[in-house]
Amino acid sequence: MENDRHGELEHLRGPIDDPAHELDTRRADALAAIDRAPFSWFHVKVCLVAGSGFFTDAYDIFAINLASVMLGYVYGHTGTTRTAPTLESQTQPYCPSPRPSPGQLSPGQEFGIKVAAPIGNLFGQLLFGWLADILGRKRMYGIELMIIITATLVQALVGSGQAVNIIGVIAFWRFVMGVGVGGDYPLSAVITSEFAPTPLRGRLMTAVFTAQGWGNFAASLVALIVIAAYKDSIISGGACRVDYCWRILIGLGCVPGVIALYFRLTIPETPRFTMDIDRDVQRAATDIDNQQHIGHVQDIAQQSRRVSLVVSLAGLLPGYYATFFLIDVWGRKPIQFMGFSALTVLLAVIGTGSGCLSEMFWTAGIYPGSDPDPDQGSKTKAFVALYCLANFFANFGPNVTTFIIPGEIFPTRYRSTAHGIAAASGKLGAIVSQIIIFKVGGSDTILDTKLSVDNKLRVV
Repeated sequence: MENDRHGELEHLRGPIDDPAHELDTRRADALAAIDRAPFSWFHVKVCLVAGSGFFTDAYDIFAINLASVMLGYVYGHTGTTRTAPTLESQTQPYCPSPRPSPGQLSPGQEFGIKVAAPIGNLFGQLLFGWLADILGRKRMYGIELMIIITATLVQALVGSGQAVNIIGVIAFWRFVMGVGVGGDYPLSAVITSEFAPTPLRGRLMTAVFTAQGWGNFAASLVALIVIAAYKDSIISGGACRVDYCWRILIGLGCVPGVIALYFRLTIPETPRFTMDIDRDVQRAATDIDNQQHIGHVQDIAQQSRRVSLVVSLAGLLPGYYATFFLIDVWGRKPIQFMGFSALTVLLAVIGTGSGCLSEMFWTAGIYPGSDPDPDQGSKTKAFVALYCLANFFANFGPNVTTFIIPGEIFPTRYRSTAHGIAAASGKLGAIVSQIIIFKVGGSDTILDTKLSVDNKLRVV
């Protein structure tokens, strides 16, 4: 069998006598060899290398939602004036005395920190998508990870002073990190798509994207572990100890990126790019043959950490794996249509108000008790239950399919650029959502308005 595949590619390495017809014939034969290639260790390696980047991306993006509470505790407004540390005290952790009560970030600060990365994503997706079509996938792959590692490390080490606003500095470096994260979307999708044989392409691309769910889960889990480890110190040391927690949480995002960097820098160029853009069928055939041979704090929003874990385990990860097993059975369009339809209904229901939901659940006997007026606890349970369900259908639906489809349907010459545009459209929606949250204000109003807008967009 191995000799048959080797012989199948051997004639592609000979000289080309008839430039037009012969080149097309050899290209077709080479593409057929890619599509007939059996699943091998090389495909596993591509998934791991690309998936490690998505794990890092998701960890860094979701960790800020958890770290922002800690940042507010340390640097947020408390109603008292904090004196900035003097030059002599810069070598010691900044622990105000007497210790102020826990604070929180202002709406403007929280908006700046959370919207910076999506804006960077949008620029990175467009820029790296275009550059990958011009310069090649291999030349760009790894550069975006260097940007992510550098920006993440700087965030964890950033300090504060009389002339420096730490929240502003973090927001800037989150924008830089976002550029790298954005670049990873089209590059990882296109590289996985162009290395994968057609029968396995859907599952391989879904496997890469599933790493995003694990990154989200890891961010929540690490936050719980860090807070538990520093629990006694936080109680005695207050904001000073919490300052360690968010830095550890953010800084650990570098670890998987550093591990994956070498493999990204050494991954070969995709055969499809080599044939269609470099017009080098002989080298593409050699690459294909080589691949076949290789194949042989409890007081710091601890409850929100638990909710994040519940959402990851009950909504995100099951949705990814449902898509993984069914993407090549049901097809892309049916799963996408089903996901959009379910999300339209769920977001419309959630957007009508969590009070109605909890009353409905109480009536159904899900929350036993004698009081028909649902309290805040039942509101939270109702919201979390439906939010998990919405996350399930987001990932067993458009979140994954919109990652796969652009990597398959566009021609090689424009595939990365087109995927970048598609991904940037999604990040534009994330930016709009953050702007709505910032402008509307008020937790219940935010929820109802944002989910109603999301629902209208999904209907469109």
